[in-house]
Amino acid sequence: MSETPPRAAQKPTIRVHHGDTVVDPYEWLREKENPEVIAHLTAENAYSDARMAHLDGLRDTIVDEIKSRTQETDLSIPVREGDWWYYGRTVEGLQYGIQCRMPATPLPAATDTADGTAIDPDLWMPPPTPADPSQPREGEQVLLDNNVEAEGHDFYSLGSVDVSDDGTLLLYATDVEGDERYTVRVRDLESGENLADEITGTAAGAFFDPSGRYIFYTTVDDSWRPDTVWRHEVGTAREADVAVFHEADESYWVGAGRTRSGRFLIIEASSSITSEARALDASDPTGEFVVVRPRQYGVEYDLDHAVIDGRDWWLVTHNEKAPDFQVDAVLVDAPHEPPITVVPHEPGRRVEGVDAFAQQLVLDYRREGLPRTAIARLADLAPASAAASLADRLQWHELQAPLPADRLVSIGVRGNPEWRQSVLRLGWTSFTEPSTVAALDVARLHEGAEAFTVLKRQPVLGGYDAGHYGERREWATAADGTRVPVSIVWRKDKQHDGPAPVHLYGYGSYEASIDPGFSIPRLSMLDRGVVFAIAHVRGGGELGREWYEQGKLERKPNTFSDFVAVARHLVDTGLTTPELLVAEGGSAGGLLMGAVANLAPELFAGILADVPFVDPLTSILDPDLPLTVIEWDEWGNPLESAEIYRVMKGYSPYENVRQTPYPRILAVTSLNDTRVLYVEPAKWVARLREVGADVLLRCEMEAGHGGVSGRYSAWKQRAIELAWLLDVLGLAEEASPEQG
Repeated sequence: MSETPPRAAQKPTIRVHHGDTVVDPYEWLREKENPEVIAHLTAENAYSDARMAHLDGLRDTIVDEIKSRTQETDLSIPVREGDWWYYGRTVEGLQYGIQCRMPATPLPAATDTADGTAIDPDLWMPPPTPADPSQPREGEQVLLDNNVEAEGHDFYSLGSVDVSDDGTLLLYATDVEGDERYTVRVRDLESGENLADEITGTAAGAFFDPSGRYIFYTTVDDSWRPDTVWRHEVGTAREADVAVFHEADESYWVGAGRTRSGRFLIIEASSSITSEARALDASDPTGEFVVVRPRQYGVEYDLDHAVIDGRDWWLVTHNEKAPDFQVDAVLVDAPHEPPITVVPHEPGRRVEGVDAFAQQLVLDYRREGLPRTAIARLADLAPASAAASLADRLQWHELQAPLPADRLVSIGVRGNPEWRQSVLRLGWTSFTEPSTVAALDVARLHEGAEAFTVLKRQPVLGGYDAGHYGERREWATAADGTRVPVSIVWRKDKQHDGPAPVHLYGYGSYEASIDPGFSIPRLSMLDRGVVFAIAHVRGGGELGREWYEQGKLERKPNTFSDFVAVARHLVDTGLTTPELLVAEGGSAGGLLMGAVANLAPELFAGILADVPFVDPLTSILDPDLPLTVIEWDEWGNPLESAEIYRVMKGYSPYENVRQTPYPRILAVTSLNDTRVLYVEPAKWVARLREVGADVLLRCEMEAGHGGVSGRYSAWKQRAIELAWLLDVLGLAEEASPEQG
């Protein structure tokens, strides 16, 4: 293994935009099929292996710590669909999960999809977990053993799983390259044999129609944009498949699905700022999809089907004249009539969606930077009258997790596929509280916490005690006076007077929120005295739509200056020092890492950039690259706008590498990544080497945007990253800490 850093040859290419001439010496690294490129990436891996060889023992220790805390043989809580309980199992030593099911006591027959008749709550309660999770449940049927499917492949990912409504057929789609292109197969669950149906090159998300006769799936165009929805009849040749919808506008992508009621099939076409949905009565799967609400530039919406006051309604969550979104109801059979407000717009409460069930509505929203969930029972609706609006008649109950008041909590209803269920599956977690799954009897909501029946708390082996760890929210002040939230997590008995090592994470794009969540690998850092912090910078969605708007397009630099402000806040308050501060971000968060490395290199000892989007100007200037046109709504179109070109060139990490002392940098990428191409970090690292930066590049040669596949491989990859961070912080020689 080489201790000498590889040097990429300079083969300049020239581009000119808006009168600006750019000479790019490393664009040739984009030639993925060029043996010289593969040789260069291989040399980069050899160099990083040599430079990190002294961390092999620490890496193995961290993997052992993760394993020692993880219940490797385990069962998920079964979820009811029809007359079956579906669940997954993991087995010690096996990389992938196994999908299973067991028979359930049949539900009473429904007269129609709107049947809200109360069903015995016990029928929604899953069977108890066996004392020995390695043993099969009574009547267990293995649907899909992903370890078997992955045999012979260096990479394996499952992109679609669906069972026909009658329970006889399994649809599953796999990717064995890492490029997010899946092959759909169909299995007869009675015989266990696959049918002849095999559909290659699909996107994720294929599903059966209610009859089980047809499969709907999506394919992509040459730019890897999901653009066409197809209908396949089970048992027929693919050549006979019918394209039921094609989106010609290159700034839109498409997806399809079913409403929970089973009444409708939905196709949605969306850009980053505009959407349009089409619906089809599921009883006529070969019919024509009809637009529910025509696209209107800048208006986003999504649909769910509800039955209220005995009538069929579309619940439309939208942002027309409602920046933080509201929910309206429109009659399915009269969609052009004036809508009725169900959840009014309220500034500061970002409505994220509403889910309809036969007996209740579930509202997801965020307030004060945290996710919230509320439920309204349709049985509690006051009688309809001219004086009372539907919004006034709904009585919303905000759910509260039974956790200590000092916890930053994520809570939500999830894993509830059945239209008629009155007992809902609920989950909550925090940075220090492992995930808990509970059953909520909606009819007992007024009883508060007594309505919860805890089904499972994520096992953390080794005597984990959440009381040994703390979490809090602080606020940093950005250069323009904006207050930026910061989440901080630490182990209480490891903090002493004086500065502490800090691991600062950030993202800040696409309105994505970094919500509280528990992590077993993170404990290996906390137990060594490292404080974990998240900078909830603009461009994310934590504080509503305006928080996102202030960190995109021409205001994108706010994302980067916010992160720098948070880092300075952590130093100025005495929590840490630049010598004890490391930063991490991935994908668009990797762009954040590259930008702050140029803006304030003096603030950080090390920066970990995972699949980093560090050459954005080159990518966004080329409409032929994967997903570029779709991205113009997020970043702007530098081809058409000289101002956007100027702004992007001003923050692009690759364009702004300069002669200055940089922190240590580790860039991680994957050869088959189709979202952020490997060439971006490869070019960035080459340019950083020109100015003498201590930078490493690790390129997984058999992986995609999400990194390697398989849980043990993922643990090893994460352990490599954490070991590197600990080395930067001067903690690599510390023995295994006492677990908390």
